[in-house]
Amino acid sequence: MKKLLVHLLFILVVVGLGALIGVSNIPGQWYQSLEKPVFNPPNWIFGPVWTALYVLIGIAGARGWLEAPASSRTQLWFGQMALNFLWTPAFFGMESTSLGLVVIVPLLISILVFIRISWRPDRLSAILFLPYAAWVGFATLLNLSLFLLN
Repeated sequence: MKKLLVHLLFILVVVGLGALIGVSNIPGQWYQSLEKPVFNPPNWIFGPVWTALYVLIGIAGARGWLEAPASSRTQLWFGQMALNFLWTPAFFGMESTSLGLVVIVPLLISILVFIRISWRPDRLSAILFLPYAAWVGFATLLNLSLFLLN
């Protein structure tokens, strides 16, 4: 029962904070006025994708917490979460493609390192982070393109 509660708590906190940050930093006129690359996805896709990713991220975080709450893997999980939650206010809130890059590049690196150090001790957590890495890799390319185009 404890494991289930920890998993639910992690998922609810990650999804809840992600949603709160999202609704607090809604893309406005500034974002609409940016020249976009041809591969820019429609705005409606971001909410569902991030919700699904946040569930996977929450599960991976709960697994690490249950295994070893003070481990370097768990600390890295919290570090990447902090970077994740910083990106939206940096990019949309401060209306800065350059500040977005300053946050998203270390975020992508931390996700990849998490996958690497999780692969042997907790392969499932590493696998749960693979779609996240792919999406943030795409988001990094998108952020860079917006920076270069504008």
